[in-house]
Amino acid sequence: MKEDLLKIVEHYGLPKQLKYFQSEVFELNEAIIEREIRWGDDTSVQDIRPLDNHIAEEIADCYVMLEQFRQYYNISNEALMNVMELKIERQLRRIEDEEAIN
Repeated sequence: MKEDLLKIVEHYGLPKQLKYFQSEVFELNEAIIEREIRWGDDTSVQDIRPLDNHIAEEIADCYVMLEQFRQYYNISNEALMNVMELKIERQLRRIEDEEAIN
């Protein structure tokens, strides 16, 4: 898969893929907003399921793009996970601080 992802980003070029990534993130955002608006309208779980599938598809599109960039910049999974853990821990500390204030 690594070679395939690199082939894609190298074929189209980084600037075009970055612009395409922006559109994928926008589509994910739209899918989430649509689902939340409909859920707020007392839509049944059965009616929401296709919207959840749409969100999953848009998340997958974003993951593919992110994986292209991870491969392009040769960022290891371990390095990425380490940064993610730090960011999650930092956010949890912020939440604790907020809860202590309230």
